[in-house]
Amino acid sequence: MKVKEVFNNIFSRKTRSKDEAKQRLKFLLIHDQVDLTPAQLDAMKSEILEVIQKYVEIDPENCDLKLARGEDSIELVSSVPVQRVIKRPAPAA
Repeated sequence: MKVKEVFNNIFSRKTRSKDEAKQRLKFLLIHDQVDLTPAQLDAMKSEILEVIQKYVEIDPENCDLKLARGEDSIELVSSVPVQRVIKRPAPAA
């Protein structure tokens, strides 16, 4: 292994650790502002995914829902991989 590679590995780990710590701190601050417990957040995620699954087939293991700080608000940010749309009959009028 070259010396340059060793230094890159050492310093990139520190950067990742620092970035991970920042992300965790942001996460805690946002959740304190929203005032939801982890159990409530999990329940919210389950309910949202349940509604989405009425319309599309998703991969629930790879879904990500989180709270993030926007410019002047807290946002619910999601990534939900859709596998296919579920065909449903049109509702009766």
